[in-house]
Amino acid sequence: MSETLLSISGLTKAYPGVVANSDVSFDIGVGEVHALLGENGAGKSTLVKMIYGLVKPDTGQMTLRGQPFAPPEPRAARLDGIAMVFQHFSLFDALNVAENIALGMENPPPLRDLAQRICEVSETYGLPLDPDRTVGVLSAGERQRVEIIRCLLQDPKLLIMDEPTSVLTPQEVDILFETLRKLSAEGTAILYISHKLEEIRTLCDTATILRLGKVVGTCTPSETTARDMAEMMVGSALKTPEPSNRPLGEVALSVTGLSVESPSNFGTSLKNIHFDLRQGEILGIGGVAGNGQDELLAALSGETRAANDAIKFNGAAIGQMGPTERRNLGLLAAPEERLGHAAAPNMSLTENAMLTGSTRKKLEKNGFLDWGAARSFAEHVIKQFDVRTPGPGNAARSLSGGNLQKFVIGREVLQDPDVLIVNQPTWGVDAAAAAAIRQALLDLAGKGAAVLVISQDLDELMEISGRFAALNEGRLSDIRPTADLTVEEIGLMMGGAHGMEVAHIEELAR
Repeated sequence: MSETLLSISGLTKAYPGVVANSDVSFDIGVGEVHALLGENGAGKSTLVKMIYGLVKPDTGQMTLRGQPFAPPEPRAARLDGIAMVFQHFSLFDALNVAENIALGMENPPPLRDLAQRICEVSETYGLPLDPDRTVGVLSAGERQRVEIIRCLLQDPKLLIMDEPTSVLTPQEVDILFETLRKLSAEGTAILYISHKLEEIRTLCDTATILRLGKVVGTCTPSETTARDMAEMMVGSALKTPEPSNRPLGEVALSVTGLSVESPSNFGTSLKNIHFDLRQGEILGIGGVAGNGQDELLAALSGETRAANDAIKFNGAAIGQMGPTERRNLGLLAAPEERLGHAAAPNMSLTENAMLTGSTRKKLEKNGFLDWGAARSFAEHVIKQFDVRTPGPGNAARSLSGGNLQKFVIGREVLQDPDVLIVNQPTWGVDAAAAAAIRQALLDLAGKGAAVLVISQDLDELMEISGRFAALNEGRLSDIRPTADLTVEEIGLMMGGAHGMEVAHIEELAR
């Protein structure tokens, strides 16, 4: 057993109406890669916020290297050797890499010296990064490197990572894991949060499982199956999503020569995109974040207008229609950014149900909003999709990320769309919730709806989609049957290799 670095004993944190953590205790050893697992709302985020000084525990204590540890703020935690890479990057697009890193340092050196240090650290840990590049033009994987190198420049003793591979290709995941193994060998402990259980099995030495704020078990991931870990998290058997055998129907959504300028200076414009989506089909579109996914959803949902004939719904041109007109026809969408785009943070779940469901769920009568019907619809979503919340009167921002995601997806699915476009349907949700969401999408397709799933989760796309294409720099690859593809081929397609090029690279690899 390695020497204990951080010892957590009896940590408890309660908020009005919910106990986020209850008597949590476990140790992290020097150089250990320790997984923290649990369902959405299990208390993982609150726990790491207490370690990082963002939240003060109600009771309990921590020791770091045998000394009492109670950071009043993140600055104090960083000074004690705790670093954290958050799931959502905190970078300024208009600044370069060195400038962004300097902003996260207490006493940054001159930019020229810092740039040299960035190059040295990036080379040492196999994370190539140009300190002079503007962050706005970086890929999602490169942005993550900025965050990691910013942490490594602090010489951390404990590195906390929250869903670090959600924006990476399989090849980039391999590079990240090599870096983390090197850090571990040098004595840096890593607290690793992820819903990707096969990654946990590959990388982590130990796993602590939380359920409803309490520690319910520990395991050695390499000796435990992903299903067993998932069932420890949820406390019950895990169901595997099952597709229907319904034959495909007519083309419901046809996209021809779709080209749209990105409204953002740092976005990705769409370039001559073509595809057909049939009734009863799930078409998967993969890609590393920042390659046009948001722009594609905006163009298909009507938030961004396109050439009228570029998008056809059941044969009718809709490229110039707005979101409300398209929703009235039966084309619904759920964007990636759940808080602020898919849901209004300060509005209740009832109000958020009204925002998109007023027409299709008949939540208004004679020009007046029917709040009783809206509340009933919100309650139906909460029940059907197991959204953990005290009730529909709670604000959207009060939910954990995964529970809000379940609400957003459920709200759209339960409106029985003819076409559903969804971006990152299971982003940040636990294994049981992900399985439930995927089954809901499969069931929707089984009823005859056409479903387009844009996702960075390759396992998800291979599990539920019949055909697959990759977005790279705003261009869509050839569409291929998912059953004919390997994860390696999909990763290469996401990186920009297509057709014969993929086959050639695969042949060279062999």
